[in-house]
Amino acid sequence: MSLESEIQQTRFQSEHQKAAINILLTGSWLYNKNASFLKQFDLTPEQFNVLRILRGSHPRPMMLLDITERMIDKNSNCTRLVEKLRQKGWVKREICEANRRQVDISITDKGIAVLKKVDARKPEWMDDMEQLSKAEAKELNRLLDKLRI
Repeated sequence: MSLESEIQQTRFQSEHQKAAINILLTGSWLYNKNASFLKQFDLTPEQFNVLRILRGSHPRPMMLLDITERMIDKNSNCTRLVEKLRQKGWVKREICEANRRQVDISITDKGIAVLKKVDARKPEWMDDMEQLSKAEAKELNRLLDKLRI
């Protein structure tokens, strides 16, 4: 569906404004699609992001600050997210032996198992993105990266 149809607006101040609005709308659409998909696994997109980050460093634990720096949404309350994941048994928090003031956070086997369930359903989750060819996805990534320089 075109941007104009989606928001029922036909005129924009410029193509740049239209592009910005299109990115915001598409980002919101993708977030909501993601949230809906992850709900069946009792996960929010933010919790999924934390688990994904921890799986990437597994078996090496991470500090809270390092997780926060790698998160997609830098405004997320990482402390609260880690605590909710700990309550579900998907991550563990341990005092670092080398530095008693540091808390090490790592993904548990149970956390890895839930990510495997998500991964198994990824083809259906990524269906919409695969409307783009590999070359189009590469170009989209290049353009989006260029915006954040």
